[in-house]
Amino acid sequence: MKFTDSPVIELPVRDAVLSFQQDNGSLHVGTTVWPCSLVLVKFAERWAPPTTHPQHPYSDLLDFRAVELGAGCGVAAMGLYLKRNKPVLCKNLKHAILHWNKADQIAALSPPYDVVVATDVVYIEETVGPLISTMEAMVKDDGVVLLGYHLRSPEAHKLFWEMCEGVFVIEKVPHQDLHPDYAYEETDVYILRKKKQEI
Repeated sequence: MKFTDSPVIELPVRDAVLSFQQDNGSLHVGTTVWPCSLVLVKFAERWAPPTTHPQHPYSDLLDFRAVELGAGCGVAAMGLYLKRNKPVLCKNLKHAILHWNKADQIAALSPPYDVVVATDVVYIEETVGPLISTMEAMVKDDGVVLLGYHLRSPEAHKLFWEMCEGVFVIEKVPHQDLHPDYAYEETDVYILRKKKQEI
């Protein structure tokens, strides 16, 4: 797959095509289509056929109430919404500002969620703790965090995985399970599940 600096990125999802306009010259992370979001959407689409087999390895990711953290241009949220619904985004897809680890903003989003989606969110060491706390607060005890990951900062990377191991069971999706046309060598998809609390 080729990622492009083009100002317009198109992503086919089911019978629709999402078109995103990005601003490559901006320093604001919310104006960019991040590669991980494309990889994650196409991974989910690949494993969400019209009928599901009981031995499906990712069946718990197919029908859910979800929230996206760190949306960029919102590719992952819109793509995941389209993979399971009719393409009428404006009626059911909602957005809100969430500063990670702000209890009042988290509560306003009515957690917990079955799936917390996050793509390209680990890039500043100082935000790692708030990000993990927010993921933990937003996901159900039996839910999952679906993480599109690309190493952006060695320091943030090290801290993120050290802290994650204390909260989540970490499963790396094998590259062969990613969509063959959207498998980026430096991008991975992880499924994080909350560790069971010992009583």
